[in-house]
Amino acid sequence: MTKFLALNISVSHDGFMAGPNQSVDNPLGENGELLHSWAFATQAFQEWHLENGESGGSRGVDNEYIRRGFENIGATIMGRNMFGPIRGSWPNDDWKGWWGPKPGYKHLVFILTHHPRASIDMGNGTVFVFVTEGIEFACEKAIRAAKGKDVRVGGGAQTIQQFLESGLLDELHVALVPVTLNSGEELFTDKALQLRRYRAVAPVISDSVVHQTYVRN
Repeated sequence: MTKFLALNISVSHDGFMAGPNQSVDNPLGENGELLHSWAFATQAFQEWHLENGESGGSRGVDNEYIRRGFENIGATIMGRNMFGPIRGSWPNDDWKGWWGPKPGYKHLVFILTHHPRASIDMGNGTVFVFVTEGIEFACEKAIRAAKGKDVRVGGGAQTIQQFLESGLLDELHVALVPVTLNSGEELFTDKALQLRRYRAVAPVISDSVVHQTYVRN
């Protein structure tokens, strides 16, 4: 059965999963890249970017979490903020995401947005599909696209909050990073309420982060 998984969601010590003022120069917001250095350093993440010329990377606990985040994934759902910094109506078709000409997804990626746009076929199996009908409709399309595999749910924070509050998310894995951002996009606005359907699994501590997983009851 297909599950909806939000995995390797990096969150600062003070609860932010992105810094303020997202832009082309700061895709993760100001100082937001500090949240992901643990992931970028792993072998599994760098293998995901092999087509962009990267290789190598560390192994160990962090690497196993990153590797699992790519296994048995047949489709992805993400919010528009994760796809890019553009707000409002799409001015043109130039913007095709942060991931270069050959994104590592290699499956259908459904982008939640209020503004219609034609799908983008990146030519390597990655197809960005823009969904204006809401998360339930996106979930239906993602299940069909995944063909029995799981669906990965990406950011931003509002997208994950919608999935938690609706109970559609089966599992949330958060990497707590020892970084303070002071402002940006908070993962939880009311943690007790948003996690009322979920139980916490015992945390796993690596040299870089604390891995905390929540599973739907």
